[in-house]
Amino acid sequence: MSTDADRRIYSDTLAGYVTYFSPTEHRFGLRTSDGREYTVHLARNVVSRVVRNLGDPYRDTTGQTRDMLGSGRFLFAYGIFYEWPGGNRFEAKEITFPEESRGHYVFEHPKWWVQQAAAIADFYLRGQFPDGKYDWRNYRTHLTLDGAHLPEHAGDNVRQETDTISRLVYGLSTAYLLTGEDRFLDAAESGTEYLRQYMRVDDKQDGIVYWYHGMDITPTGRRKVFASEFGDDFDAIPMYEQIYALAGPTQTYRVTGDPRILEDIDRTVALFQRYFRDEERGGFFSHIDPINLSPCDDALGRNRSRKNWNSIGDHAPAYLINAYLATGREDFAALLEETADTIVAKFPDEPDSPFVQERFHEDWTPDRTWGWQQDRAVVGHNLKIAWNLTRIRALHDKPEYGELARRIGEIMPPVGSDQQRGGWYDVVERRPDPDSGIHRLVWHDRKAWWQQEQAILAYLILAGTCQDPESLRLAREAAAYYNAFFLDHQDGGVYFNVLAGGVPYLVGTERFKGSHSMAGYHALELCYLAAAYTGLLISHEPLTLHFRPRPGDLPNRELRVAPDLLPAGSVELTRVWVEGRPHHHFDAKELTVRLPESDVPLRVRVELEPVQMRLRIRGEFDGGTAHVRCAGAVDGTELEKFRRVLGEVMAAGPRRVEFHLGEITEMCRPAVNELLVQRTKAGLDVDFVVVGSVPPEVRDALLATDAFLLEGEED
Repeated sequence: MSTDADRRIYSDTLAGYVTYFSPTEHRFGLRTSDGREYTVHLARNVVSRVVRNLGDPYRDTTGQTRDMLGSGRFLFAYGIFYEWPGGNRFEAKEITFPEESRGHYVFEHPKWWVQQAAAIADFYLRGQFPDGKYDWRNYRTHLTLDGAHLPEHAGDNVRQETDTISRLVYGLSTAYLLTGEDRFLDAAESGTEYLRQYMRVDDKQDGIVYWYHGMDITPTGRRKVFASEFGDDFDAIPMYEQIYALAGPTQTYRVTGDPRILEDIDRTVALFQRYFRDEERGGFFSHIDPINLSPCDDALGRNRSRKNWNSIGDHAPAYLINAYLATGREDFAALLEETADTIVAKFPDEPDSPFVQERFHEDWTPDRTWGWQQDRAVVGHNLKIAWNLTRIRALHDKPEYGELARRIGEIMPPVGSDQQRGGWYDVVERRPDPDSGIHRLVWHDRKAWWQQEQAILAYLILAGTCQDPESLRLAREAAAYYNAFFLDHQDGGVYFNVLAGGVPYLVGTERFKGSHSMAGYHALELCYLAAAYTGLLISHEPLTLHFRPRPGDLPNRELRVAPDLLPAGSVELTRVWVEGRPHHHFDAKELTVRLPESDVPLRVRVELEPVQMRLRIRGEFDGGTAHVRCAGAVDGTELEKFRRVLGEVMAAGPRRVEFHLGEITEMCRPAVNELLVQRTKAGLDVDFVVVGSVPPEVRDALLATDAFLLEGEED
């Protein structure tokens, strides 16, 4: 008989795919991401739910749990492990389903990330500006779990940091791009003005702009802080702070075209070129001293003559890609190519390590003794390289970019992810432990929100550009973990960190929703690009974006509306509205809009679609009449899209539904049956009418149901 010392009881999470379900034995098989098999026993009191979005009600599925355990379905099971000599048992207490039905993940609905973006942006607006006035003098770096400011006496809370303001401005501008809600852009523009007025140094003599580390707000006035006072960069001017100072203004520039912002971008880049660039060996130094503006000054200590991931790799995602998208300028394109070339040439470290090298001396020899980093890898930086090289390859089609991105995507899961529970780790040892072969975790097994973002975006863009099912699987697993465990449905926003099993970690600064490290940037960047990649590259759905430029500020009144760096010819601009009215002066292939003359900003809404789109379907309303317009094939692959749009149309309660099917090439029998089901539910007082010419085989199939009118026929 075993003793207490022989037995072990602990709670944990399993993530994987159902392999079988035995209703009589109340158990099912689960295969994890790396192929391990578990038997999951259902507790008598097991509960289940479907992953819900911010702002949505709880979605209980406890009564349908057993019906939902279909083979191949992905889920999270939280429960109790019982272990004893010669045996073990895992008993599930909670099951979370990321799929509404098998193969249909909730976060691939075209409105999912847009809704999430609005909820997160509103959380930060409520927290920073509870009175609804976007006065950035009242902005504070720290926000509590529920979005409140810390008391003014709480020490460093009086410090406003340039980068955190800029990151929030980025998030608000991004929320406007997705939603068109004026409050987000109004706040972003006022934040950009605040940065320009209080955090910017306009050095006209040298033709450069640089940015203060921050500013202290006290009852007696303001004190600007020139050099960084953050621990890793103390008394230096770090490159990444100057880079991220541009993030928010640049995204605002994408929306508004304000030429003053573009001048700030140009002159900050001039700072990079003049003082941070290594003209002899290439690349950019990570720090310069605040007195001589030299990267080689002894005062820099451990940051003297150093280069790192941030000084090379952060240009592209923080500001440079967005600056290029807004302008199409060749100098921005050239700098993107230079940074990508440097990453490909200097950062990979195989066969010594599957992780890239992140810190370097002046001559590009690796620095494996620096501060906290030592010989350690930040998992998210590896994923960030895969993501951004794939983006840049759309502009500069160099095979080596794609090869390194794909290689990182292949080797990261077993060394950087949690293949039992799901999610991605933080910092690991770059070299495996000689005894176990494991890349040990440096501090903890917690998972940060921003590392999940890098995984989702890296694998989404790899899946969409390489048509790689393995990358799509990994993207879905990462998005499922993030949406299941990081969304705070009680207080709003997203959590900083969760424990390995997905439970929020709410200790120290990691309990905050606003801090030196967190300000709405990554969460809203994820919403925007996940919506773009999922819709335009994977599920083939339209993407709607919003802009508010003053036409005269744009060269030739031409607005560039490309959503991201995507493969050439993969996306086209299909519809444009200016001030709510259809506008037809646009170039569908170049993704540009020629705006009318105006002295005031104009609201511009655009709709982009994948060029290779098998089914185009949209619902429009004209009073009580709904128009369903279809083009392409309604087959088994596109059936779910057809059902979703039709369901949304019928939920609005139209009195008449007109189907425009002249461009339909195929309609499968389940699609006809879906129309019949909706016709029955609508009742006899709602007309279903087929308008215009219809392919004969489709016309015959519909008429055979005796449920439709042809335009001009009587019932």
